[in-house]
Amino acid sequence: QVQLKESGGGLGQAGGSLQLSCAAAGRAFSNYAMAWFRQAPGKEREFVATITGSGAYTYYAESVKGRFTISRDNAKNTVYLQMNGLKLEDTAVYYCAGRSGGISTTDYGYWGQGTQVTVSS
Repeated sequence: QVQLKESGGGLGQAGGSLQLSCAAAGRAFSNYAMAWFRQAPGKEREFVATITGSGAYTYYAESVKGRFTISRDNAKNTVYLQMNGLKLEDTAVYYCAGRSGGISTTDYGYWGQGTQVTVSS
């Protein structure tokens, strides 16, 4: 079992930057692919980015490619999401997820409680 806890959300300005962190408690963190998803009000949860257990491979949603960067530090059991060039449409609750990898919510068995990101103009 892995417990995930996000931090770093808050208010950002359009064009600005925020960094999210997700700390994992549990065993074998490096065995799990990790991902970030987000859910805006009234919308379904959507894939943002994923990273393999070693950190060697990453994959992004088209909507964030070139602006967001996912990374991980296995020594610290932490995964990050660096968000640059924020847009109003990035406003959402951001969730950290872990397990098998992929772009579907069903690919992940471990979830954090989410952190709110609000982008203002």
